[in-house]
Order: sequence, then structure tokens, then C-alpha cells
Amino acid sequence: MPVKKEPAEMSAFERRRLENIATNQALLTDISATAKKVIPKKPAPAAASKRKPRAEAVKKEPARPTRMSSRLAGVGADDTTLKRKMEVEAEFQASKAQSKKMRINGDLNLGDVVVDGKKYGSSMDGLKDIFRGAEPGLRTFSEDDIKETTDAGLRELRLRMSSLKLYEHWAPNDIKITPQRVYALGFHPTEDKPIVFAGDKEGAMGVFDGSQTTPEVDDDDEVPDIPDPVISAFKTHTRTITSFVFSYTDANAVYSSSYDSSIRKMDLEKGVSTQIFAPKDADVDMPISTLDVAASEPNILYFATLDGSVGRYDIRAPDSEEIWTLSEQKIGGFALHPLQPHLLATASLDRTLKIWDLRKITGKGDLRHPALLGEHSSRLSVSHASWSAGGQIATSSYDDTIKIYNFAEAGKWSPGQDIDEAVLEPAHIVRHNNQTGRWVTILKPQWQQRPRDGIEKFAIGNMNRFVDLFASDGSQLAQLGGDGITAVPAVAHYHPTMDWVAGGNGSGKLCLWS
Repeated sequence: MPVKKEPAEMSAFERRRLENIATNQALLTDISATAKKVIPKKPAPAAASKRKPRAEAVKKEPARPTRMSSRLAGVGADDTTLKRKMEVEAEFQASKAQSKKMRINGDLNLGDVVVDGKKYGSSMDGLKDIFRGAEPGLRTFSEDDIKETTDAGLRELRLRMSSLKLYEHWAPNDIKITPQRVYALGFHPTEDKPIVFAGDKEGAMGVFDGSQTTPEVDDDDEVPDIPDPVISAFKTHTRTITSFVFSYTDANAVYSSSYDSSIRKMDLEKGVSTQIFAPKDADVDMPISTLDVAASEPNILYFATLDGSVGRYDIRAPDSEEIWTLSEQKIGGFALHPLQPHLLATASLDRTLKIWDLRKITGKGDLRHPALLGEHSSRLSVSHASWSAGGQIATSSYDDTIKIYNFAEAGKWSPGQDIDEAVLEPAHIVRHNNQTGRWVTILKPQWQQRPRDGIEKFAIGNMNRFVDLFASDGSQLAQLGGDGITAVPAVAHYHPTMDWVAGGNGSGKLCLWS
């Protein structure tokens, strides 16, 4: 007669895994309940346009060499800025040459892809600042600047923006939102409370509920036992997560893009992550650097790639993919005009900002592309182009500038119309240290999408361990900091409507101001 075995005692690891699954599911349920309160904005009427035929397959260019000597490149021995830029490009090329990781295909039950917060590393903590011009803690905008402001309206705005306070319940070093360096941030559009999504360089996604508070402690406790903040982490991609986009019609839908060549949709209510887009050929490597969607076309996804292409994909039609080669070099950032989504701005390693018109697409096969309306060149590469609802474009560049272009009349442009050279000149140029090097994520301006006060403003990381806020005329509004910030909050993001600002750093830590 077989001996009846007693059930084995549950291991500590298994118990911890089940606790994490329960915690993550509870957080997703809470976020989903909050999301249901968000009333979708009625999309602006889209301009009538004919359906475009699917583009022919884009031929892959031969891989470029991963390294080149400064002498062959014509770089002087004392030109440190260009040398640093070459190092960053060499790192990028080397990462492309590595063995390609398989994308995560199919649906993911987020309860089964938990990343244990206790295992997060912190190897970036304590690194010395080796970047040119960085002076940790040194303010370039202070209370004296506010006091000396003579314009009453600007002074009031500066006082209000500078009054934002760093989240007080946990120090930034205690809010470990991702295991590795933060590459992308996004605020859920709910106005009930700040909910921050973060993506890191290894494809992990973290979610933090900014309404959490530390529990009350007994005054008799000499060393109170304060638990860690609740953070949900999920392994949804296999490579760097580059963007988050929140649906204008479904408050439970969160889209993410990645260097693993895929776009995924997370359903907060169901707790499922679904692959929405990936190249049909599994051997095709198409790292996606940016993702965007227009309110008037909520089912059309636009994305840029590290190979210099921009794509358009209708999630309702699996065969709707169109890819246009718009640059011979990396497109690091792009944006659609929020009110004129047929206008597209790209920022590239080729040192240009370019404006394209999707209403006029010409050519066949590999030569098919939107009409180029105009371009503006910078001395060094342009990292990102961000378009405000007011028609301004803010770019960041390795020439240590933020440039603000005024295209307020863009709604009057006819299809394919060339932009006057005078209009293509920056309306404002702000000096700003953008020398991130290889350990800090590239600094990119991000506009507040629908500001309640009607004032267009954007956030960008500061190498001295702050986040800078600027208005559309280049006026600095605030420099956000606080105690306990030990690294550059390089990835800065504004909530779409509320005066909430987040910053993520190279150690996966989060700063939150409100």
C-alpha cells in the first residue's frame, strides 16, 4: 500500500512570489477602478483622407561599423564634445550588433511576470559625476530670479511652479520603480492621484501610485519600521522600453514601445499585456525609439525607429503597416502636432529637425514618403522634438541648447507647402547642459499636453540633479529639486493636465513633485 505523502511546506521564495502576484493584482485593480473615472476627451474631427496602400517592404541597409578612430573621423584631440558623441553612437551601434533577443509573443498575464522588488540592484548609486559641466546641487535658477521678475504674470507663474514639493512619504532613493536605468516615463491621465509608469533599459515596467502614504508609527519606537512603497513591476519587453502612450478612448489601455521591435497594449482591468505590433518577419530587427498617437485618430499608432524610419499602423487592420525611410541615421525622437496630426516632426542624429506632411505622400516602394516641408540644422545631433498644442516645438541637442520653434500658424498650411526659412528659425534658444554621456539617459523636453491654466510649458532633466520647467517663450519657470536626490532625474515628464512632474534616474529611482 503506497505511503501517503504529507504536503511539502511552502518555501519562502514561493510564498514571496504569491504575495507579489496578489499585490500587483490589487494595484492593477485599483488603477483600473481609478481609470474608469476618466472621461475620455471627445476627439477633434479628423481631416478627411484617403486610405493609403500598404508600403512595400523596406530593404535593410548594411550594418555600419561600430567603432571609428577620431583621426579617421576628422575629430581634433581636444574636441571633447564630438568625441563624447562618437562614444555614445559607438555604444548604440554595438548594442545593435549584439545577438538579437526574441520578442515576447502573445499575451502576458501580468500576475505571472512579476519582477521581485527586493532583487533590484543599485550599482549606479554613488557613481562620481564624470560628465562635463555637471555640478551636483548647483542651481542655475533660484528664488533670486523670481524676486527680480518684473512681469507680474510671469512672477506669479514662477512662484506657483516653484512651490511644487518633492514627494514626502519616501525619499527618492526608496522609490525603486524599475530594476535598471529609467528610459521612459508616463503619467496616467487620471486627475484623482498621480500614477506613474516607468520603463527601463532591460524591458521592465514599473507602476507607482503617488497617493501612497507611510503608516503612522508609535512614538515609543526608537527606529520605526517603515515598509517599502508598493511598486508593481512587470517584464513586458525584452529590451529597452522607450515610450508610454495612454489611449484617448479607453482609460484602461496603456501602450508601450521598445527596442525589441514591438508595441504592446496593457489592459489594466484584465491584467493582460498584448502584443499589438511587431514586424511580420521574426528576423527583422526594427528598434522602436518613440511612439505617438493623435486624439483625433485614437486607433492609429505612429512610431520612429533607430534605423531612421517612421511607421504608421492601424490597430484595427493587421495589414495596414506603412514604413517610410526619412533619415539615413537614427531618429531619436518625433512627435505629431496635437491638433494637426497630419504634421510630423522628427529629430535625428543627422543634426536636423524636419517637418513632414502626411497629407501628401509620394513615391513608390522604398522611395515612398511624406512631403518634407522644411528642416533646420543644429551644430550637433538633435535628441528629441516635442510638439505642444499651441504649435511650438521644443528640441534638445548635444550643442547644449534647447530650441523652441513657433509654428502657431501650422493649421493654415496647405498640403505639401514649403515652410518659409524665417519661420524655420528658432524663436527662442536656451542654453542648457545636455552632455549626458553614457551613464545618463538622454535629456528630452516633454510638454504638458492639456494644461489647465492654458499656459504651454515643458519639463526637462538638469545635469545638476534637478528638473527644469520652461514656458513656450523660453522663460524658466522653476528648477525642481529636494533632499535625497543623489542622481540626475534625466527622464522628466509632466502630467497632461495637473501640475505634477516626475523624474527617473539611472538607478531606476523616481522623483515626484506635486
